[in-house]
Amino acid sequence: MSGVLDGIRVLDFGRYIAGPFCAALLADLGAEVIRIERLGGGEDRPFIPVGAGPEGGGAMFPGGQAMSGAAYLSGTPEHPTAIKLPWVDFGTACLSAFGTLAALLERGKSGRGQKVERALLRTAIAFANASLIEQALTGFDRKAALNRGFNSGPADIFRCSDGWIVATAIGPAMFRRWCRMIGEEHWLADPRFRDDQSRADNGEIISARMSQWCAARSCAEALAALEEANIVAGQVYSPQQALDDPHIRSARLLEEVPYPGLGVALPLAPTPIELSETPGTYRRPAPLLGEHTDGILESLGYDATEIAALRRERVV
Repeated sequence: MSGVLDGIRVLDFGRYIAGPFCAALLADLGAEVIRIERLGGGEDRPFIPVGAGPEGGGAMFPGGQAMSGAAYLSGTPEHPTAIKLPWVDFGTACLSAFGTLAALLERGKSGRGQKVERALLRTAIAFANASLIEQALTGFDRKAALNRGFNSGPADIFRCSDGWIVATAIGPAMFRRWCRMIGEEHWLADPRFRDDQSRADNGEIISARMSQWCAARSCAEALAALEEANIVAGQVYSPQQALDDPHIRSARLLEEVPYPGLGVALPLAPTPIELSETPGTYRRPAPLLGEHTDGILESLGYDATEIAALRRERVV
């Protein structure tokens, strides 16, 4: 089955996450992607290395959040906390792929190409825009409150006897069910909890009560009761628990893919969108350093003598 981007050639000069992941998404949709690196390999290869030696590839790279207000609103007022997963970088990659597809559609209509530009800060500001709008309207100067929600309650991460869960109640009906579940129905008449924002403003009280309730139960017991009450909840997984989760596996959100030189398969996430007629596919592993250089040069018309000369001159 052909991909929607068959016939499109992409030169990837990107480093770390945003550029390379954008290129990977385009490759999944059928584009031919050629990664351009300096001699010796790009500086992003050593981060969480996959494979042995300098020719190995990286699985993950660090990324930026501070200037959008996101880190300030995470953690505590005394200690802003950056999210360890680089959502700004991956978000920029997705938006870059989105913009590239839009530009290709326009080229198909007008015959003209255009520059598609994204920036990490532009992504971070766009994703954090709701909190910036709230600040502009109210001047509230909201402070971080660990994992408690800013606009409803309960909305927090709670410790059970054998792990952690996340639970959120939004709206009066869900809060009413939650009060009944934990045996605090008298709170329904308490003016401190009259609406979502009031409950968020008094979230420390609500979280303390929910923490007490959770501490007496296992994660499975707490989640079963929350499901019975139709309250949004889920378990907080470690990376290993995510790898072992039967739903994640049965839904094929991770696929075991052999990686050259390792002798084992790695759990790779497939293309994170599904197209019914032209689905994205994982076609090959990320190349080792220089693995495809000769083949690409040959496809461009260089013969073996010319390629050898380029290598001697350290052009490639």
